[in-house]
Amino acid sequence: MKKLDLITIGRSSVDLYGAQIGGRLEDMSSFNKYIGGSPTNIAAGGARLGLKTAVITRVGDEHMGRFIREELVREGVDVGGVKTDPERLTALVLLGIRDQSQFPLIFYRENCADMALCEEDIDPAFIADAACVCVTGTHLSNVKTEAAVLKALRLAREGGAKTALDIDYRPNLWGVAGHGDGESRFVESKKVTAKLQSTLHLFDLIVGTEEEFHIAGGSTDTLEALNAVRKVSNATLVCKRGPMGATVFPGDIPASLDDGLSGEGFPIEVFNVLGAGDGFMAGLFRGWLRGEDWPTTLKYANACGAFAVSRHGCTPAYPSWEELQYFFRTGIRNKALRKDEALEQVHWATNRKGDWSTMRVFAFDHRMQLEAMADEAGVDRAKIGDFKALCLKAALQVSGGEAGYGILCDSRLGRDALYEASGTNLWIGRPVEWPGSRPLTLEPEIGLDFGGLNEWPANNVVKVLCFYHPNDSEELRKEQEATVIRLFQAARRNRLELLLEVIPSKVAPVDDMTTAKIIDRFYEIGVYPDWWKLEPMKSEAAWKNACEAVERNDPYVRGIVVLGLDAPQAELETSFRLAAGFDLVKGFAVGRTIFADAGRAFLAGTISGEEAVKQMAERYSALCRIWDEARAAKNKGEGA
Repeated sequence: MKKLDLITIGRSSVDLYGAQIGGRLEDMSSFNKYIGGSPTNIAAGGARLGLKTAVITRVGDEHMGRFIREELVREGVDVGGVKTDPERLTALVLLGIRDQSQFPLIFYRENCADMALCEEDIDPAFIADAACVCVTGTHLSNVKTEAAVLKALRLAREGGAKTALDIDYRPNLWGVAGHGDGESRFVESKKVTAKLQSTLHLFDLIVGTEEEFHIAGGSTDTLEALNAVRKVSNATLVCKRGPMGATVFPGDIPASLDDGLSGEGFPIEVFNVLGAGDGFMAGLFRGWLRGEDWPTTLKYANACGAFAVSRHGCTPAYPSWEELQYFFRTGIRNKALRKDEALEQVHWATNRKGDWSTMRVFAFDHRMQLEAMADEAGVDRAKIGDFKALCLKAALQVSGGEAGYGILCDSRLGRDALYEASGTNLWIGRPVEWPGSRPLTLEPEIGLDFGGLNEWPANNVVKVLCFYHPNDSEELRKEQEATVIRLFQAARRNRLELLLEVIPSKVAPVDDMTTAKIIDRFYEIGVYPDWWKLEPMKSEAAWKNACEAVERNDPYVRGIVVLGLDAPQAELETSFRLAAGFDLVKGFAVGRTIFADAGRAFLAGTISGEEAVKQMAERYSALCRIWDEARAAKNKGEGA
């Protein structure tokens, strides 16, 4: 049994996509950063569809190279074949969406890292682990990279693996078009045709657009070109035909392109063609490598291409396997797929990265309470920032760099700690509500247009606390809901997860249905939090009702964390044991139970920072142990 379904070889770059749609690339004022390069996109797209994929490439020994490596890991792609080049920079590509037919791009690939790929980078043991090796045309354009590709193909064929070619013809990258012609898809070149034809016999599968088969076959007549390819290769040929889908030719080329094998197509609005072919390839590999028939395989490929055509970016546009099945069930409800809100929710929720199945969160995002402590101690509130740095130190000490730990920290009083936490292995939540506000208002940094979220790191989670009760007046309810709706939309627009915290017991009496009613209401108005933060409810029925409300509305939710409300440790232990009985509850987010005593003493100057860290680490560690034991007892009970 092979460890990998697919290894791709070749380009790996950082794509900087113009965020403004409909303008010239010259006029772009901001860019979104994604991984790019056909082999990299295909591997990531395949991983989203459940394939075990890897990339063989090179990246620079700098920030962009580390970004590619880390993003591939997040996507579930094996990076054992990604080499770090100490001398060259990672390739960059600038791209834009001008209109439905113009997609300008500029390749920054002069002596880039991936074009230094060489035979020594091809590990025979790594190739032996793969059921299929796919190469892309660009790496046949250079003697050094071609040697690496040919070695990989030889090893794959000797080991019984399948081989595939994505022709991926970019005239600019073959040196037959200028830097300003990055968008060009076809320039005739006998030299390129000869080079491609010298390798076509090495493949079991060859995939390209009509223009790409024109360069491979040496003719601008598609049937003539396909016949020329067939003369030198027995590969199955897959010809992509844009809006008409794709056609497969396993054997002889028929008299008409329409006489080949085809699969279901998906007529949708064209928004962005860049990366669509790579999405198509990911879907194609999912079917081909899983032994599906060609109509089914092309259905997967066409659908994945349709998703890419309808969204911004390449890899970020590709569907998960769950999303693809959802799409097949529901069909096209809006030809602009990115405007199908239900589909976009599934896309977002099933492509989130990171395993947060356990959440042990030290919450020190408190502002009002710590300001009161500082005032009581008669010290400058600036000292609160120093204390929050100690809280972070305690959190890092307890977590030991392992997954499953996190913090809640604000940027107004805890800015330095928040910045320092970035890049650690901690989950990071960041509050936006003005402390104690009802109706809900937000911290000034968020801005009246919520534009402040644009400055946040992508790994920060937007946390908002709303004092909300089903019995609120209609005026108050609508005002608070409007704020949460706008915040939810702003978080999604900035690709940030949202944690919604509700505390009804501080507003009015509650019963076993109160929290469940609140959950249902927020889903009803179109708010889908990635996380819920709920107060420790007193009965099993209340927890059951709340969990069922979440699962009924959002089967893909990250989960629930239970808050502490400054309860003593013994009381929290009881609430943890009750909450841990529900799989949807992933852990806790507790603050004052951990830091209150140490905070008062440190701000008053009666203990040192070192002692404060020691006290908080002990309490945090104790809560982690209590939670872990409660969850273990629940799991043991299920297994009994």
